[in-house]
Amino acid sequence: MRLLMARIQNYRSIVDTGWFSVEENKLILVGPNEAGKTAVLQALQQLSPPEGVKKLDELRDYPRSKYNDISTNKVNSSNVTVVEGKFKIEETDNIEIPSGFENCLYVFEKRMNNKAYHHLENGPSKITYKEISKDFKRLAIYVDKRTEVSPDENETSFAYKLSEITSSWVDSTIITESKAQLLDTWLDVVFEHIDESNVTEEERFDKLKSKINLYEIEKQLLREFSSHMPTFVYFNNYARVKPLIHLEQLASRIESNILDDVYYDYGNVCLLKLLGFDARELSNLGKATATGVTQEEWQRYRDQLDKRQYQLNAASVRLTREINKVWAPDENRAEASKLRIVADGQYLKVVVEDEMGVEIELDQRSEGYQWLVSFFVIFFAEAEEKYKNAILLLDEPGLNLHALKQAEFRKTISRLGESNQTIYTTHSPFMVGANELDIVRVVEMISREAGTKVNTTVTASDSNAILPLQEALGYDLAQSLFTQQRNLVFEGLTDYWYIEAVSEMLRSEEMANLNEKIALIPAGTASKVVFYATILKSHNLKVAALFDSDPEGEQAAKQDNLLVLLKQTNILQVKDFYQGNAKKVEVEDLLRDTLVSIAKSELEWDVEDIAASQVSRPIADIFSSQIREFSKYKLAKAFLRWARSNSANSLTQKEQEQWKLFIEKVNKALK
Repeated sequence: MRLLMARIQNYRSIVDTGWFSVEENKLILVGPNEAGKTAVLQALQQLSPPEGVKKLDELRDYPRSKYNDISTNKVNSSNVTVVEGKFKIEETDNIEIPSGFENCLYVFEKRMNNKAYHHLENGPSKITYKEISKDFKRLAIYVDKRTEVSPDENETSFAYKLSEITSSWVDSTIITESKAQLLDTWLDVVFEHIDESNVTEEERFDKLKSKINLYEIEKQLLREFSSHMPTFVYFNNYARVKPLIHLEQLASRIESNILDDVYYDYGNVCLLKLLGFDARELSNLGKATATGVTQEEWQRYRDQLDKRQYQLNAASVRLTREINKVWAPDENRAEASKLRIVADGQYLKVVVEDEMGVEIELDQRSEGYQWLVSFFVIFFAEAEEKYKNAILLLDEPGLNLHALKQAEFRKTISRLGESNQTIYTTHSPFMVGANELDIVRVVEMISREAGTKVNTTVTASDSNAILPLQEALGYDLAQSLFTQQRNLVFEGLTDYWYIEAVSEMLRSEEMANLNEKIALIPAGTASKVVFYATILKSHNLKVAALFDSDPEGEQAAKQDNLLVLLKQTNILQVKDFYQGNAKKVEVEDLLRDTLVSIAKSELEWDVEDIAASQVSRPIADIFSSQIREFSKYKLAKAFLRWARSNSANSLTQKEQEQWKLFIEKVNKALK
């Protein structure tokens, strides 16, 4: 089951975040300090928390500025919704969906009194009495005739009993569960008097049964969906694995239930779980001796020690492999280290062996390395239990890692997201990839009165909120500038997304292959394309410039200094590849039909008829004139989501030809 959308209200700094969408694998929350990012994660956890997580507490969790409403009973906590989620059922859930319920979403909410409520959205519409009244009355008349009972004279007639049930109903009355049960009982009695050879009445009976029993199907589905709810698991930076564990002391604390959950013990218990031992078992092994025992007892003792050693070794190898994917992604680098878990009497030690074979305790390595080890220990230890069907909520992961290590750890989170939907917060530009801006949500708090908001687009009233995104783009741009021999400079960020996504789609289907050594550089505006091209060319790099075929792009493409700087074949315009009838075209017009279809299905922006009748008009112009909330960003983001689950064959033939021509000309210009 996958979380599609979420909304949080009445929780700490949050008045109402509004509904915000959640990406299929990974979602990134950015924003300044005190914006409420942690509160968003902690509230989400309350949808389906693991055992041991503190429940909602109106004293601690209801917005403090409004607490008088609770204390004076002006507001009843049983009516206060805190967090809601809309979930989509997936094939892996193995739930058989009845006809009519194929497009339904599972909506789950938790209220301040910790009561949960759920319902289905987009299921079959509720049945009204008007839809079934005629068939019920006709069935009653038919049965009364067969039993030779006059409906007008005998109170035992089926028509009379039906009128008793429905006497207060009107056409618009919704057939609720209680009403459906009354009708269902009436039908069960009627069934005995229907001639099985009468096809009309048999079909009428079946149709009525099916309609009024929708409530039972829905109840059954809700039970099924509820049993598949994922667990929401919240990680922060506090839980750590202690480098030296005294097994007897830890076993005693576990047995006395006096664990220190905040700092070390949680991490240590997870380490033991990963090894497949409990603290008492390892402690007893550390005390055992082999003197004065039989050969059989000696062998049993040796087997226990060997089992311990093999399990310690297996866990060490697994952790080392995962840690070095982040810490030393190049296996040949000297930086790669081996993690070893060693049992020595009453002590369990976590040591790191460097490339020289020198062993040092974990706490003598950097804070970043300690955090990384702890993260993987905790995750792997719990993965087979509470995290098997889980949504991971990571609060500032990798905070102690160096910037470049964070960039590598971001890839690890992407891998985790393939099996466990993951939401994480960050301030770091290195935890946001330049190609991941479509999966970012900006969290901000404009004022305490408005509370925390989660923006559905990369926009914010406070420029500090989007600083990590600006830095991520700046770093990516700086890395691409002057490092690649071949450079394609174009106008906007959305153009970058379209070019990157379509190129990958065509490459996967072996239709066309944009040279992977070409750096794609969004300049921001047409005039800045000229500026970037000038700088790159001055460093003796190969440069091609791509402009929209709108007035601004046409003017920039004809600037004298650009014509002197680049060959004509290296000054490209969208109209060079476009095969339609529109004028003043932009990159979006190379995907005209597909974008119209995606906008309708994904964003509910329907411009199909206008686009078909106004073929000479640019598609972005049509969208902006017809859709009040239109933005190029939203459209491009919807296309990226679509592209992840579709191939190049899903593009129209004309679109494929246009993009193949585009790739051909770019490759030729920068060969």
